[in-house]
Amino acid sequence: MQNVYTVAQVNSYIRNMFTQDFMLQKIRIRGEVSNCKYHSSGHIYFTLKDAKGTISCVMFSSDRKGLSFRLAEGQQVIAGGSVDVYERDGKYQLYAREIELDGVGALYEKYERLKRELAERGMFAEQYKQPIPRYVRTLGVVTAQTGAAVRDIINVASRRNPYVQIILYPAIVQGEAAVPSIINGIHALEKQKVDVMIVGRGGGSIEDLWAFNEEAVAQAVFDCSIPIISAVGHETDVTITDFVADLRAPTPSAAAELAVCDFVRVEEHMAEYACTMQHLCRRTIQNCRGRLGQYGVRLKYLSPLNVLRMKKTTALSLEERLQAAMERRLQETRHRLALYAEHMKGLSPLDKLSQGYAYAADASGRTLSSVNQVDVGEQIRVYVKDGSLLARVQEVENGEEERGK
Repeated sequence: MQNVYTVAQVNSYIRNMFTQDFMLQKIRIRGEVSNCKYHSSGHIYFTLKDAKGTISCVMFSSDRKGLSFRLAEGQQVIAGGSVDVYERDGKYQLYAREIELDGVGALYEKYERLKRELAERGMFAEQYKQPIPRYVRTLGVVTAQTGAAVRDIINVASRRNPYVQIILYPAIVQGEAAVPSIINGIHALEKQKVDVMIVGRGGGSIEDLWAFNEEAVAQAVFDCSIPIISAVGHETDVTITDFVADLRAPTPSAAAELAVCDFVRVEEHMAEYACTMQHLCRRTIQNCRGRLGQYGVRLKYLSPLNVLRMKKTTALSLEERLQAAMERRLQETRHRLALYAEHMKGLSPLDKLSQGYAYAADASGRTLSSVNQVDVGEQIRVYVKDGSLLARVQEVENGEEERGK
């Protein structure tokens, strides 16, 4: 009777056959990646296919160190590992332990090795990056004489600043002669003392761009005293030169925009700055004039001439007050004197004489106030209003006797 086996037994038997096959335990398979899925566990599930077939593949998270790039749909790769059977599903698949890009795998490994080496030597460090001048007068370009890259650089640079001078070193950018040609171009433009330099070329495969991954070119870029902008390939193309350069541009056109300022915008900024400066100058002058006026007033107030003027004004005021006081005093004195004069006028003998009275004096001029002061026959002088009379005493009569009679 024929033996009957379970599904598990068959799958286990087939798995043992795969395990005992030395070729399947260490195999490399070339194909195109499809159905690529990154699982949350870290495992990668994908399918390799060619024109005639497909094979399921898995790379466990523990083997991810064998993958130096991100696996994506459509990539041509070479996957190395072992082919084994998954007993539960009865399917065989490739358990990949390493994956490299097909055709460029060796170049890519060389690229990664040189990148690590130069990074360890500090050639990518920011401290060695030179600043790109904001305003350049001379732009040096190391690239092929023909091609879209040089046309893009010239068009963009001329549009942004028609006064910038562009010096082109027509370098070979592909093939065996590319490395010395690029290095010579860098040295030549460095001797020309350009303000900034663009080193690059248009897009291409990794083989086409490989000259910019060579250590000699990287060293020349690093040693250059002129700031260098790298512009190699398209935005997705990253070379060793991009890491070493002072600034990386995704495309040659972008490099020209980074190197050359927009002249129209510069003129607008200069006009704005001029307007702002004029406003600030006017305001500063006004403030200075105001302060100068204040200082002038203070200086005028504190100056000796002003002090003398104030003293003089005070003296004049005091003089006027003194003169006014003297005039008042004189008026008061004149008034009192007039009063005294009127009073004295009433007591004046002359006034009495004008009223018809007279007075007599002896020969010596003594005023006679009594009849006892003269004798009969003595000459006396009688004073009247308008003169005097010389008289002789004929008779002396006593007033008391007259009253007695």
